[in-house]
Amino acid sequence: MAELKGACIIGQSGGPTSVINASAYGVIRTALDNPNITGVYGAEHGIVGVLNDRLFDMSKEDPKELELLKYTPSSALGSCRYKMKDPDVDDTDYKRILEVFKKHDVRYFFYNGGNDSMDTCNKISKYMQKVGYDCRVMGVPKTIDNDLFGTDHCPGFASAAKYIATSCMEVWHDARVYDKGMVCIIEIMGRHAGWLTAASVLACEYGAGPDLIYVPEVDFDMDKFLADVERIYKEKGNVMVAVSEGIHYADGSFVSEAKTSATDGFGHAQLGGLAALLANVVKERTGAKVRGIELSLLQRCGAHLASQTDIEESFMAGKAAVENAVAGITDKMVAFERATENGHYVCKTKLLNLTDVANFEKKVPLEWINDEHNGIKHEFVDYALPLIQGETKMVKEDSLPRFAKLKKVIAE
Repeated sequence: MAELKGACIIGQSGGPTSVINASAYGVIRTALDNPNITGVYGAEHGIVGVLNDRLFDMSKEDPKELELLKYTPSSALGSCRYKMKDPDVDDTDYKRILEVFKKHDVRYFFYNGGNDSMDTCNKISKYMQKVGYDCRVMGVPKTIDNDLFGTDHCPGFASAAKYIATSCMEVWHDARVYDKGMVCIIEIMGRHAGWLTAASVLACEYGAGPDLIYVPEVDFDMDKFLADVERIYKEKGNVMVAVSEGIHYADGSFVSEAKTSATDGFGHAQLGGLAALLANVVKERTGAKVRGIELSLLQRCGAHLASQTDIEESFMAGKAAVENAVAGITDKMVAFERATENGHYVCKTKLLNLTDVANFEKKVPLEWINDEHNGIKHEFVDYALPLIQGETKMVKEDSLPRFAKLKKVIAE
């Protein structure tokens, strides 16, 4: 494919992670250093920033501040949850995007996100091809949910998994200090895929994890749950439960009391309140002291506990996106594949078709869930343990994190 010169846009979308900025930095740094890319712009709040022509000129940023993005949580450019319509139904947004692309001579578009973000990326890619505008489009994966199709794992998952396992181990010790027992229920993110909740089994590996683990890949039975809790409470005097926010009954309805409270821009239920609900049910049934804990945003922004492996792989994903686009490739998402070299885990990149990735969810394999549907097998430990290795090299000032401070100069 012929050499293509022009500017690029990097946008971030969906829920943030503790390492999403490492991927953005992989794109930004690699693009700034490439002679074929004439300008590097960051979209304010993802595709919404493109539509509003709110683009940050990343060349105006201090290189040292940009480097700190590797250890800065959340989405430094701003995120959004904006669902684009099918262009065959309404192409208004697409015409506007093309207008902005032409204004800034954008020939490369990188979108950093999860399932819905890859859907947006796919739609833009197909539209640009349809109208004959030469623009190479690449998806850069991220999601703590680890549910993107076709990739061994997703940037952001490992750090969240490490945070969850560590928190479970810490709570396990705290919940056992008194002379009277307690039931502790920890609610973990995960709407339809239980990868994050399954990560709590890593704590079990070191003797301080949940007694019971419930994920949304299988139906939840309240009576069986209560029987399990009662049995373990009588045996041990203490019970710890890890539960996905998205667990559901056999009829598909969410157990969470907040299941109808709101939805996001993509129509997904805003879940939460499950730990409190289950805590009340257990307390009424057993009379035990019960504490419900919702990890909430902490599990996705805990950069102080990030996996250095995750950080480096996230940067690698962004770097690979730029390198492949400049080499002439488009309409793809960067993905990871696992290999073993000299007995050690290694991660390599590969490319997937955006059409294959968009809106498909990867679930925890059923064979990794125990027969009682209340625990996770050792196969998951073998899968996840290599991903959480390495301590973050986060810069600190006065023992507190020093996060990136961007000037965010709007491009004219």
